[in-house]
Amino acid sequence: MDQKNPTMDPKNGFNSKTKTFHSLRPPINLPPQHLPWTVTAHALSLQATSPWPRDSVALIDSATGQKITYSDLIRRINSLGFYLRTVIKLSKGDTAFVLSTNSVEVPILYLALLSIGVVVTPANPLCTESEISRQVELSNPVIAFALSSNAHKLPKLRFGTILIDSPEFNSAMQTKPGFNQETYRVEVCQSDLAAIMYSSGTTGRVKAVMLTHRNLTSVVTGYYSVKGETKTASVVLYTVPLFHMIGFFYVLKSVALSETVVVMGRFDVKKMLKAVEDFRVQRLTTAPPLVVALLKGGLTKDFDLSSLEWVGCGGAPLGKDVIAAFTEKFPNVLLTQGYGMTETAGAAFGFVGREACQRWGSVGKLAAYCEAKIVDPDTGEALPPCKQGELWLKGSSIMKGYAADPEATAATLVADGWLRTGDLCYIDEEGFMFVVDRLKELIKYKGYQVAPVELEQLLQSHPQISDTAVIPYPDEEAGQIPMAFVVRQQQSSLTEAEIMDFVAKQVAPYKKIRRVAFINSIPKNPAGKILRKELRKIATPAGTSSKL
Repeated sequence: MDQKNPTMDPKNGFNSKTKTFHSLRPPINLPPQHLPWTVTAHALSLQATSPWPRDSVALIDSATGQKITYSDLIRRINSLGFYLRTVIKLSKGDTAFVLSTNSVEVPILYLALLSIGVVVTPANPLCTESEISRQVELSNPVIAFALSSNAHKLPKLRFGTILIDSPEFNSAMQTKPGFNQETYRVEVCQSDLAAIMYSSGTTGRVKAVMLTHRNLTSVVTGYYSVKGETKTASVVLYTVPLFHMIGFFYVLKSVALSETVVVMGRFDVKKMLKAVEDFRVQRLTTAPPLVVALLKGGLTKDFDLSSLEWVGCGGAPLGKDVIAAFTEKFPNVLLTQGYGMTETAGAAFGFVGREACQRWGSVGKLAAYCEAKIVDPDTGEALPPCKQGELWLKGSSIMKGYAADPEATAATLVADGWLRTGDLCYIDEEGFMFVVDRLKELIKYKGYQVAPVELEQLLQSHPQISDTAVIPYPDEEAGQIPMAFVVRQQQSSLTEAEIMDFVAKQVAPYKKIRRVAFINSIPKNPAGKILRKELRKIATPAGTSSKL
């Protein structure tokens, strides 16, 4: 036990008295809470400490090769912020709705809006008009920023819609004569709202997560505090959309760490691999489906991926078989997993350095700005290491609540500021966390609990399966049975019986797959999480056959 704190285990951070896990990372230095400070100011203040010159590259458009340096990025942020304040007349506390695919303009827009205290609420441009209407109802924006191709989906707002791909927007990013830093500056409290992010909505209606400047500053500082020393600025590529929490947060993180970000518009695997080759990308952030895709079908053989050093994966757990296959195919690339939620403003668990090599299948150790509890979902009792229960989190990165939804806020944020994640997890003796599955998604077979993720990882190891998802299927005798949706590799003639047999040989009887449907693609959200509610709709209509 720690001599300073005899009740805390120095190996895993578990306090036997409070039944709480504490971070083993060094404490981070956050700005004093009373200090007016935006997350843009914070990220740029950290970027200013960079050893690289101001003409180092901040953003690269993968399609055109256009490069924006850090000095130019800062100039564009200031110019756009000044324009939005003085010409458009946006005020602190206003909300801006952003509807766009990835582009080099989007990070500039985010940072400019945040710098003047305007709340950013980005949404998926593939959303329907009714979905956007619901999001607008929750966040109450006064202005929208959109591409000309999707602006028609937006309702009329007080300050209208500015097109990101218009001459007006481009002009607003260029410094004008008469620019006055004092006129432009706004005093923003750290407790003020910075963003309203829409949760993935994999199990129900979309929720609008309210995050403060303090929330985002905490996570940025956490990443900055564990950054490794590099000889040159890291070149990174995010396959995730910038309207998603991971993409949104990584914009801020990359500025703080002075990284060069390669921005892709519409995602395409081959274009991504070409971008890795062309721009010598070192770090790739992605979701499990892409990691699996890189292993199958000979996708990577035509590309030079020798620059790649690190692949970070989030959104859903990766199986040990996939990790083993990836490590064998890419021995010089470190594959790591992290864990976070929109409600935690980014990662709450992650890896530093080569820790990932020690615990395959883990999502890493607790971040410096978080505390954790593993709680028995039946008794509410906090559990010790190696016991499975619901993960609860607490700390400076935890959301303010859900906009216009006090019931959901009360159900998720409980006594003393703890956030109930809804995830079934355990933390081992060394402080590494493992995600078992979503509590709501566990299949109840004759009283036994079956984790869909475990079966999905097993199915993904089959050479003729390119993607898969497992859901509960109603059954009179058992209550629920595990049903697999399977996407076969091209030219595969894999049968339902062969799939059931493959799984049955490797699991306990109650975990067997008892129903199979073949499908062209698995529905997923932008972060790569399976939309099981969509699969349930397909699975349960009357008279459904086993082949869909």
